[in-house]
Amino acid sequence: MKQIPQYKTQKIEKLTENEIQQYQQIKQKIIQQNITDNTQTTLKQKIQENTKNTKIIQKLISDINQYGKIDPLLNDDELEEIMIIGDNKPIYVYHRTIGMMITDITLKNTEIRQIIDKIANNTQRKIDKQTPLLDARLDDGSRINATIPPISADGPTLTIRKFKKDPLTIIDLIENKTLTYELAAFLWLVIEGCGVNPSNIIIAGGTGSGKTTTLNTLTQFIPPYERIISIEDTLEMQIPHKHIIRTETRPPNIENKGEITMDLLLKNSLRQRPDRIIVGEVRSKEAITLFSALNTGHSGMGTLHANSTHETITRLTNPPMNVPNIMINSINFIIMQKRLYNPHLGTIRRITEVAEVVGMENNKIQLNKIYQYNPQKDTIEYVAINTNTLNIIAQHKNMTKQQINEELIKRQNYLKQYTNKNHNIKKVQQYIDQYYYR
Repeated sequence: MKQIPQYKTQKIEKLTENEIQQYQQIKQKIIQQNITDNTQTTLKQKIQENTKNTKIIQKLISDINQYGKIDPLLNDDELEEIMIIGDNKPIYVYHRTIGMMITDITLKNTEIRQIIDKIANNTQRKIDKQTPLLDARLDDGSRINATIPPISADGPTLTIRKFKKDPLTIIDLIENKTLTYELAAFLWLVIEGCGVNPSNIIIAGGTGSGKTTTLNTLTQFIPPYERIISIEDTLEMQIPHKHIIRTETRPPNIENKGEITMDLLLKNSLRQRPDRIIVGEVRSKEAITLFSALNTGHSGMGTLHANSTHETITRLTNPPMNVPNIMINSINFIIMQKRLYNPHLGTIRRITEVAEVVGMENNKIQLNKIYQYNPQKDTIEYVAINTNTLNIIAQHKNMTKQQINEELIKRQNYLKQYTNKNHNIKKVQQYIDQYYYR
């Protein structure tokens, strides 16, 4: 069995005993100044008024303004997850290309708790013995989950899900082989719907399979003239659309008041004239509200935890979601995505199936498999004989099947023509938008 790779950080020179004393004195003074001082003096300037020692200056800035020892991990855009598991245990990280790694950083329980308390204070959330769980996000959008005893028996823990500063685009996903140009063109056509039949889509998969990333990239296919309302528990999506309202749930306050649920935000979104409703993750009673909206002419997309297309239907139609079978028909497609292990490539993320919801028979939802992943070729292949959604688009647009196929090839070639090596999400979005104005 191979060992977990090491993630090495740059060693910071430790402070001497005298420097530690000086550090503590200045830190206390700076904290007191921050409470009473309303001037625009920066933190660095305040510190430099008290010392010229660069080691003390850097440590004070890191501890007061940032998160101390874990700053190098937070600043590394190649890391996807940071996992702090307990007292004097090494911190684990999940690297975007290497996978799970073990770092050379350890934290004491007191240090972990200081970081958690700082995050809680900065986000105006509460964590204590009565509320020993914390879900929050940092200013850069990183998602936080923290636990303290009695929930985590061995002491405080902290898990940080980081997001790339420059989000992945549909071009990135194609080059990473998550999907193909052919499938991207197909999804583009059905998401846009040629202006007559935009599709509703659920992206399903396990934890860490890349559902949210794929959802984020597929929103690039929403026409620029449409209005989007996004709803999330914790803001993760970075949708590069000009006309968008982003909303986020809120937990109850210390007095157990002021909670804003996903269901409430969904109901509110229906009063905001949305063309598209994007739900970060469907998991509870908000599912019925969403499907009611889809059944009354709104278009939407979202993610859901499930391991297969049939399990997706089962989860939707059973507690706690309880979506009636007849409403499931408002979904056009279920996209399955998985995190797989390849002996040559390591951990890979692939769309493994695209299934079309085609109706009901004997009170059972019927699915038509459109694309299926071929592990031998490491690619996803078209396996359907017919696609109802494309037939409906053709009928409404007075197009032949051949004309629909020509449009698919046209969009596929258009994506292939993107030669700009800069995959900045705004650049890619501008390129896709230009297709509508040609």
